[in-house]
Amino acid sequence: MPFSPAFRARGVQLLLGRMMSRVHKDLRFTDIPTRTEVLRVETGAGPVTCTVFHPPAQSGTAAPVYVNFHGGGFVVARPEQDDHICRYIAATAGCVVINVDYAVAPQRQFPVPVTQAYDVTAWAAANGPAGGWDGTRLAVGGHSAGANLTAAVCRLARDRGTFAPRLQIIDSAPLDQLADPATKQSLIAKPLLTPQLMRIFTAAYVPDPADRAHPLVSPALADDLAGLPPALVITAENDRLRDEGDAYAKALDAAGVPVTHRVFEGVDHYFTHTGPVAQAKEALQLMATTLRTALSP
Repeated sequence: MPFSPAFRARGVQLLLGRMMSRVHKDLRFTDIPTRTEVLRVETGAGPVTCTVFHPPAQSGTAAPVYVNFHGGGFVVARPEQDDHICRYIAATAGCVVINVDYAVAPQRQFPVPVTQAYDVTAWAAANGPAGGWDGTRLAVGGHSAGANLTAAVCRLARDRGTFAPRLQIIDSAPLDQLADPATKQSLIAKPLLTPQLMRIFTAAYVPDPADRAHPLVSPALADDLAGLPPALVITAENDRLRDEGDAYAKALDAAGVPVTHRVFEGVDHYFTHTGPVAQAKEALQLMATTLRTALSP
C-alpha cells in the first residue's frame, strides 16, 4: 500500500527540516549587528509569528520595509534559513525586514499560506508608525516556495488595490505546479531538486489537481500580468526551476512590468544559502541594491 502524500510530506519535514536551516559559514554575516524582535500578526488563517530585523543605524526618517518569505517546498517550516538574507538586506539596503513564519503543508494547505502571506504584508503596509517603519515604502520577496508566495501576494495586492509593493523579488521560484516535474530539466546530472521530491511538495500543498492551474498556485500560467509591481527575477542556471523563472520574467516584461532578470551561471537551486559563496554574495548584493533603489524616498 503506497504512503499518502501527507505521510511522505511529514517524512520530508523530518529529514530536511534541520538540513535546510544550515547556511554556508561564509554566508551567515554574523558580524553584522542587527536588532531583532518577534511579533505575532493576526491573519484570516490564524496568527503568524514574524521575526523583525532592524537596520543597524537609522536616521530620523522611518526606514522602508521588506517582507520576506522563506523556501522549503511549502512543507518545511524553517524561517531561520533566511536569517542571513534578512540580516544582510537590513544592513545593506537600510530597511526593516520582516521574516514570516507562515504555515506549511500537509498540516495547512493552499490557500492558507497565501492568505497568511498576504495578510502579514497588508498588516506591514498599514502599521508602519506602530512598528517603526514606513509602510508606504514596501517590497516583498522570497526564495523558492517563498517566491511563489511573493507572486501571489503581489497579484492579490493588485487585484484588491489595498497596497502597492514597490518591488517583488522572485528567487528560484516554482511558478508552474501543473506541469509534471519530470519535464523540468537541468543542465547537470544530479540537481538538488528531484521530480519525486517536487511531486511530494506539490501533492502536500495543493492536493486537488484541479487547483494547480490557479494563478495563485501557478503564476506562470496566468495571462493577466499587467499592473504587477516591478520585479527582480533571479534564476540559477542548473536549477530545474530555471526555465519557468526565465519564462515568467519574459512574460512580465511583455505585460509592461519593469523587470530585472539575472541568471546566475554554474549554480543550482538554493545557492543563495549553500553557495558557491561568490555567486551567493553577488545575488544578495543584487537584491539589496535593487531594494535600496526601489524603496528610496
